[in-house]
Amino acid sequence: MPIVVDCSVAAAWALVDERTAWTSAALQAATIEGAIVPSLFWYEIRNILVVNERRGRIEPSQSARFLADVGPLTDVDVAPVESDLLALARTHNLTVYDASYLELASRLGLPLCTLDTQLIQAAPKVGVTLWKP
Repeated sequence: MPIVVDCSVAAAWALVDERTAWTSAALQAATIEGAIVPSLFWYEIRNILVVNERRGRIEPSQSARFLADVGPLTDVDVAPVESDLLALARTHNLTVYDASYLELASRLGLPLCTLDTQLIQAAPKVGVTLWKP
């Protein structure tokens, strides 16, 4: 079963010093089962990469390699249910960006893979399972 992966997890895949056994297991699960992301994921992850290039944490060639490696693992969803998205953001005090991951996982009945504290707290309240290795 695919998983919904947010940028908090994908950033750890890209930045060696942020990797953990848990994030490595998530990468393996995404490799085997696939991952689904909202379309904004690609803007978020590219921004994370560029910011970290500026900070000297990653080289542009590493960013390019990461994007090439992760691209085939992900399917992009472009059709959130607008009213649900906004309701989740309002009810759980989330950014609309973060709510997009929760809305996607809820709508598709898939586990959410995140390190974001607010998403971890909101997910069970709306019946979304958190991914576990």
